[in-house]
Amino acid sequence: MAKKKKAAKGKKRAKGLWSKSDINLLKRLFSTTTTAKISKKLGRKTDAVKKKASRMGLSKSKSYLKSLGRG
Repeated sequence: MAKKKKAAKGKKRAKGLWSKSDINLLKRLFSTTTTAKISKKLGRKTDAVKKKASRMGLSKSKSYLKSLGRG
């Protein structure tokens, strides 16, 4: 008999799907917050956050980039 997999604690989400609240958080934070911090808050890999933001047309603000010495 096959063993049943234990359900993960916390939020359940199908692989790769973004909830409305995740998308709203991404929109609100992306321009002024490090991608690493956002990915931690969302419980996703940094690359997944970068790709989603890119697909949504989001970018870092000029003032944020300037604070990093890139502007």
